Amino acid sequence: MTTKDRQIERRWEQLHVWGPYGLLGLSVVLAVAATGLHNRSVKWYLGWTLVGAAAVLQLWWHGTRSRRPGRGRIPSRAGTVYYVVRWALAFVLSWLNPFFAFYAASGYMDADELIPGRWQRLGLLASAVTVAGAQTGGMPLGSGVQWILFPPLLIANSGLQMVVAHLQEQETRRYHERGETITELERTNAALQQALDENAALHAQLLVQAREAGVADERRRLAAEIHDTIAQGLTGIIAQLQVVANTPDPGAARVHLGRASELARQSLGEARRSVHNLAPVALEHDGLPEALKKTVADWARRTGIRADFTLTGTAEHLHDEISATLLRIAQEALSNASRHARAARLGVTLSFMGDEVTLDVRDDGRGFDPAAVPERTGSGGFGLDGMRARAERIAGSLTLESEPGLGTAVSARVPLVRHDR
Repeated sequence: MTTKDRQIERRWEQLHVWGPYGLLGLSVVLAVAATGLHNRSVKWYLGWTLVGAAAVLQLWWHGTRSRRPGRGRIPSRAGTVYYVVRWALAFVLSWLNPFFAFYAASGYMDADELIPGRWQRLGLLASAVTVAGAQTGGMPLGSGVQWILFPPLLIANSGLQMVVAHLQEQETRRYHERGETITELERTNAALQQALDENAALHAQLLVQAREAGVADERRRLAAEIHDTIAQGLTGIIAQLQVVANTPDPGAARVHLGRASELARQSLGEARRSVHNLAPVALEHDGLPEALKKTVADWARRTGIRADFTLTGTAEHLHDEISATLLRIAQEALSNASRHARAARLGVTLSFMGDEVTLDVRDDGRGFDPAAVPERTGSGGFGLDGMRARAERIAGSLTLESEPGLGTAVSARVPLVRHDR
């Protein structure tokens, strides 16, 4: 219920409580003005007695109503008794003086609150009889004019109060319907607020999960970068130092020490760029074909294994992420070949084919059974799983073909995304 509705409700309540007092007072003033205060007839004494009784009746009902908070508008037996007694007093007073018809008209205001159900019409009709009789000049009806005027006045009063009663019923019905609508809206709003609270909690949970997923993804990226750069560089340095330790030739030792120093510098640069998520050192000044060609040549020089690089198709300037991913996959494949393949020859092919780029790394080593590859442990490298994860991260794929004694072929296929201009 709105503030304005409550104000209207309070005013109606005040009218129903104080209206009969006002109408009774108005009737007394008009009756005294018409007859004077010096009339000491029986009717005069009877009238004042009935006025006193009416005042006592109003005070009684006022007290009874105030003891029924929240139920003053609900018809009750006490309310019906009050209405009937008040009507009887008003009828007799109107018989004594027609001006008391104003007091009798108070029955029009509260019949719906005092009389239950179908008896309301009868109560309203009784009040209309009293008012119509007073309008004809007062009861009893003595002249023919009064008898002629009484029926149309009764019909007019009855019709008027019936229309008012009907409008009040409709207003009461609308009032209850509006209350039910407001109650339903409050329930809906409560449910909506609960849904919004749940949605906000879910949103906060999703943000936490997204942040955790981002942290986990960044950790995987850094782990892969470290494995593909620093770990491989350190492995190469160790291999060069082992050669130095085992060779008596100072010249050869200096050559391998120089290679170890070069690998250390490259690994340091890769570490710095991995932290800042920049492109690999090999791609800093060269495109992917040139970087792969140099990477394959350096690997062949370090390992002593014959390695060739082949470019097919028309080379294009690829997106940095595509170039970095393919280079890392090639580095991992070369690292695996040097550790496990025992190959005599290796070939790396980069193919530009329309909307795809393919990287193939093939060796003639001892091969293996892909189904028998053990799961990666904490001390091992990222290997095939890492290469496959890198390819899938940029909507690509990686396939492996190998058999014991027949070498190994690794093929990465990724979409051709050109460098941003």
